[in-house]
Order: sequence, then C-alpha cells, then structure tokens
Amino acid sequence: MEDSKAKDVGMPATAQSAELSVILPSFNEAANIPILVGLLDTALKGVRWEAIVVDDNSPDGTTKVARDIAARDARVRVIRRIGRRGLSGACIEGILASSAPFVAVMDADLQHDETMLPKMLDALKKDDTDLVVASRKVDGGTVGEGLSSIRAWGSNIANGLAQKLLNVTLKDPMSGFFMVRREKAEALAPQLSPQGFKILLDLVSSANGALKIKELPFTFRERQHGESKLDTLVTLDYFGLLLAKYFGDVVSVRFLMFGLVGASGLVVHLVALRLFLLGDMEFNLAQTAASFVAMTSNFFLNNQLTYRDRRLSGVQAVIGLFTFYAVCSVGVLANVGVANLMYADPAYWWFAGTAGAVMGAVWNYAASAALTWRKN
Repeated sequence: MEDSKAKDVGMPATAQSAELSVILPSFNEAANIPILVGLLDTALKGVRWEAIVVDDNSPDGTTKVARDIAARDARVRVIRRIGRRGLSGACIEGILASSAPFVAVMDADLQHDETMLPKMLDALKKDDTDLVVASRKVDGGTVGEGLSSIRAWGSNIANGLAQKLLNVTLKDPMSGFFMVRREKAEALAPQLSPQGFKILLDLVSSANGALKIKELPFTFRERQHGESKLDTLVTLDYFGLLLAKYFGDVVSVRFLMFGLVGASGLVVHLVALRLFLLGDMEFNLAQTAASFVAMTSNFFLNNQLTYRDRRLSGVQAVIGLFTFYAVCSVGVLANVGVANLMYADPAYWWFAGTAGAVMGAVWNYAASAALTWRKN
C-alpha cells in the first residue's frame, strides 16, 4: 500500500526520510570513513539512517573518500568546511543539516561502539528521554584501551570540574558519543559554542537541567588508524568553556581563551621585564622589550588555540606575527605610558608592569580579531 503523504508530494512510497542522522565530524579520517560506514550499515539494520560526514577540509582527502561513498550510497552526505575548524562547530553544523527526529554524534576514528546506536535509539523512542549518552563511567562502562593512563586521569579531573562548577549530574560529561532529539538540540544551538571539543558538556550545561537524560554503559575502543586530534592546548580550551558556562555565557569562549593566553603572556612579560632590569636596562626600554616578548608568545599561543579555526601557517604566520605586532602597537604605547607613570619606586616594578600590560590588553583582542585572524 502506498504512503499517502508520499503521494501528496509526488514522491514514490519507497522514498522515506531518515529517522536517525549519525553526525561524523572528521579531520584526516580517510582510512576510517569507509570502515565506519560499513559498520553503521551492519549495526543499523532495520533503521532508516543517514550519515552526515562533516569534514574540516582534511588534507588527507577525507572529503573525497566520503563523497565517493555518497555517490554510491544515498544514505551518506558530506559537508566540507573551509576556514572553520573544531569538533563542536562541526557537530552543530551536522545537527542543523539534519531533518531526522533523532541525531547521534560519534567520532569517525572507530573508538565509539556503533552497536550502541540501536540501544540508544530504542531508549529515546520508548523512554521519556531527550538525550542518551554512551558513558564510560556508569556500571558496565570502561575506557578500555582507548585512553592512555594520563589522558584517563585528565578526563577524570575534567569530569569532576564540570560536575562541581556547572552542577552537571552526568557521570561522563566528557563523552563525545550521544544521541539526542533533534528539536531539543536545534533549540539549544544558538547558545552553543562552535569552538572546542566538548559539545555534550556545552549542550547539557546550556539546557540548565531541562533535558531528560539517560546514560548507557559502553567501552571506549582503541584508535585503529591515524592519530588523535587532541593536543595539550585543548586543556585551556576546556577551561575556557567551563568559565564561559559558569558565568552564564556573558562573554564568548574565544574571548576567554584570549584572556587565558593573555594571562600567560603577563607571566612571560614580568619574567622578561625582571631579566631586562637585572641586566641594567633602562625601565622604558625594558618594558617595551618585555612587551614584544609577551606579544610573540601570545601570538603563537593564540594561533594554536584561540584562533585554531583560522590558524595561520607558513608565510601567512610570519605576516600574521608582524600584523599582530602592528595592531598591538597602540596597546604597547598605552602599556609603556601607564607603567612609566606608576614606576616611582623600583620595589614596585611588578605593579607598574602589570598595570601597563592590562591597559595594552584592552586594545589587543578587538584589533587582532579584526585584522590578524580576520575571517576570509
């Protein structure tokens, strides 16, 4: 018997939309995508599903590999992002590109167990639940061989901070494997940060307890191909997200990242200033030199972390560094001027240096965002 709704829009009865979209954020996952699509095909028998590969313009050809599959399998779709980077942003774009009532987010590196998907979908359909999380922290769940001892230790600390600072009741808020009702995620999308890696934590904290959540145990598998995209600077990114959510999203995560980098630059500035003063350098000259040492440090940290989605490399990085010097020159003038006014007693060198650095920082964020790491 034909589907009457399909007849109304002139479509064949067999053309049914997906009930589940699996969002696969990717970067350099060309070897994993074909394997994962095959695993999804096996795991989701009897489910109308689609996979949305959101690729951050991977240099290894992930987009082409995914599109070759999509040319043969209509259940696979591809979004290629240019000039944008970050797992959270990719997940948000993938969710917003879906029209299915349920969306799942999972890594494309094969560390998430695809056989969990039917169980998660069943829980959303049968239970009064908005969000199902594949958890490593509930009874029966484990990190398995997927995390090193150091990363597992760090994950535990991050979980504890999220639970205490944001009153998140999830046992595993750091999980990157979950399924949610699409309309719930879409309603929260304007509040989510496109930066960072912890989309689940952002989603749950932005909901302020409005989501009905269920956690199912799963084992985190070992990566089979490629390398982890996480680096040590992700720690700062995570703290930025925590702070942004703790203060109610009054300021952006990017601004907080810039501030955290600036705080490290203040330490660099004071150390350099002290060394220059111990070398009998005149204070104004020492303050100016210390400012440029701190700016250099700030540029490279911001390029790696704050503006990782607009990261400059090669010749562009060199040009960006000098542009950063140029746009911060007004801040340096304010820095040196204020510090010089306050430098009356050598014993208070640290106070004068700090006051000057703070004044300079006020200008630096807006100027560098508009000129150094401007959007193309």
